[in-house]
Amino acid sequence: MKDMQERLQKIISASGLMSRRAAEELIAAGKVTVNGVRAELGTRADPQEDNILVRGRPLPMQGKKIYVMLNKPAGVVTTLHDEQGRHSVKELLSDLHERVYPVGRLDMYSEGLLLLTNDGEFANAMMHPSAEVKKVYALTVKGEDLPHRICALTAPIEIDGRMTSGAQVEVLQLREQEAEISVTIHEGRNRQIRRLCERAGLKVVHLCRISEGPLTLGDLPRGKWRYLTEEEVSRLRKAGRT
Repeated sequence: MKDMQERLQKIISASGLMSRRAAEELIAAGKVTVNGVRAELGTRADPQEDNILVRGRPLPMQGKKIYVMLNKPAGVVTTLHDEQGRHSVKELLSDLHERVYPVGRLDMYSEGLLLLTNDGEFANAMMHPSAEVKKVYALTVKGEDLPHRICALTAPIEIDGRMTSGAQVEVLQLREQEAEISVTIHEGRNRQIRRLCERAGLKVVHLCRISEGPLTLGDLPRGKWRYLTEEEVSRLRKAGRT
């Protein structure tokens, strides 16, 4: 008989409950059991045969895959539960009856295009560094000697022990001490754009993600969401090589 066992974090992610990384963190914290036994990183299981509990609850049944685009406002955290009581993207999805999870993040003070889904494998593929999905951000920045500082944004930067690839920068409007620019990256590492600006000595006044892969924010109002079309999902899969 064919071995149907898979790594536990992959099973949890495929259920749409959370990302693979989040599942690994819960497993390491002892919050996952398989047939009543506390699981460890590296534990394998068969979702059809084994009783897998996450925080004491069974995995959700596989249902229809949902793909959503949200125009996240500033002041909202990219999480479904915030221990500090801050406004979260979950509040903006109150009229969405399916449960979805963010694909990557936008920090609290940034706004713009945010993908959400219950398709764990799709989310993991889109976020994996090898996918190199292009992300474009519109920024307003302030500082002295702007042309020199803006040029410095293109250089790679080390984040969490690894160097990023270089960013592409286009100046849209240049004033004496303020500029509107477009920055394109292919990784989307932790606060990457803001770290680039901080290193260059630029103050970020406004930061908005306007596109991800083939998707653009378009005229979707701030704080609103919509379902992706099948064509959009297909194009995203191709962009992320999923």
